[in-house]
Order: sequence, then C-alpha cells, then structure tokens
Amino acid sequence: MPDLVRPEGPEPDDFRFSRRALAAGGLGGLFFAGYAPAALAAQAAPIATGSEGLILETVSYPAPDGFDLPAYVARPAGDGPFPLVVVVSEIFGVHEYIRDVCRRLAGAGYAAIAPAFFVRVADPAGAEMARVQEIVAAAGYEQVMGDIAATLDWASQQLWANAEKVGITGWCWGGKVVWQAAARFAAIDAGVAWYGRLAPPADATPEQMAAGAPWPVDLADDLKAPVLGLYGGADRGIPLASVEAMRSALQRAGQTESGIEVYPEAPHGFHADYRDSYRAGAAADGWAKLLALFERRLR
Repeated sequence: MPDLVRPEGPEPDDFRFSRRALAAGGLGGLFFAGYAPAALAAQAAPIATGSEGLILETVSYPAPDGFDLPAYVARPAGDGPFPLVVVVSEIFGVHEYIRDVCRRLAGAGYAAIAPAFFVRVADPAGAEMARVQEIVAAAGYEQVMGDIAATLDWASQQLWANAEKVGITGWCWGGKVVWQAAARFAAIDAGVAWYGRLAPPADATPEQMAAGAPWPVDLADDLKAPVLGLYGGADRGIPLASVEAMRSALQRAGQTESGIEVYPEAPHGFHADYRDSYRAGAAADGWAKLLALFERRLR
C-alpha cells in the first residue's frame, strides 16, 4: 500500500476498503479528500503519516436513529486485539487532518476510529464557514452520544479490537465531546480533550446555554474515567476563567486523576498542523502526554 504523504490528501485507491464499505457503494468518496479549505493556511506543511504497517478502512454501521454512520478506521496490521481510540473531529469533520491523526494513533499501536458525526446533513470539510456552523449545529448531544455508542458497539464485534480498553480524544468541538462521553460511558477508560469548550460564554443567551448542554463544568461528578484537558493560554474563545472553573469542579468532585494542562502562549487550535494556529512545541508536548495517558490506561 502506498504511503499517504501527499499534503493535499489521499486518493481513493490509497485505501483498503472493508467489505461493508464496498457493499455500501464505496464510502471512500464520502469524505472530503484533503484539508478543510476554510482553515487551511497557505504556508502550512501538515504532518503526513504513511500507511506502512497499517490497515486503513472506511466502514459504516447503524446508529440508534437508523442512519448508516460512516467512519474512518486506522489500525495496525495483524490480528490484534488492539486497544481502541475513538477520534472526535473538530467542526470540519473527517478531513485529512483527522485521518492523519488516526494513522498516528495506529502507528502507536491503537485501533483508531473517527465517526462522521455531521454527514447526516453534509460533509462540512469543503463548506464555507457559515455553512459549517449550520451543519455542526444540527449534531445535537443525543445524536452524538448515540453515534459514539454505535461506534463502541460496532468495534466490540471486531476481532482485531480490544473493547475492554477504550480511549477517546477530540479537538475543539470534539474536545467538548470527550468530556461529555467520559461522563456518559463506563466503557471509556481515558480521554484527552484538546481545547474543547468547558462552560458557556459569559454573554451566552439562555437558548445558547441550553443548546450546548451538558457543559463539561457541570459533569465533573459524572466522569467515569480520567480526562486530560489540553488548552491554550492565548485561546480567545476559551477564557482561562472557564479553565479554572473546570479545575475547581474536578477538585470538588475528587477527580484526582483528571486535570488540565495549559500552554501559556498557545492559541486555540494549536495542534492543527494545517492551520496558522499550529504551535509545534505545544502540539508535540500534548501528544506525548496523550500517549502517556493511553499507555497507562489502555495497555
């Protein structure tokens, strides 16, 4: 299988499709081929992870609402079983950045699964920002939790998957989902949340507060596994006050294994290597901490 090293993203023939995907008419074309253009920096040099030693698939499985949910899967070659990591995208969906993250995790020995939470409406990766926001707003809490439940159920039926060892990680929109899922699912053993909102903005309307619920700051008592939050001190959308509120909530709840790391100079999106916000040092340190947590909890 060729290495996936093209910065513009893979071609359909780069993937090994599952029988389920082929039966569904070839899901490879469903995902946007490259990086979300709405956020792609002109000078970006994204990390490109090769496929050597990996099996890459695009699969689908039924969600609780009957939708046939597509997902990108990257796992080590071999029989396994491999510990699972659910990968929750940012608002741009399963574009090349998220697929590359899955391959990085697979290279570290995990079976990574990235569900396409938004495609009931449309794939947001190739859309303009106004349309992206509409698409993402349609993915409500119960739908997303149902999609994660379906992902865990499907993975538990795969011989290569160790469904007794499950992690979850996500970025931005997906970072918030990590906190929510760790409070909802006892099957999750560890989570890493990259700069997901923790509390509603100070000027949020009652409608906005309700639409974003449940907020992580209100879920500390319910966490069923350790969560590591990775946040930027220069994030203009997530004030440090909300980070401190989350830290206080974790302390009150006795969640001593959960915590938050703040990179003082890092902006929002500091791990996104295709964007201007990318900060290589903070991204590398956060990734090392992710791997360390998963090593402790999933091996």
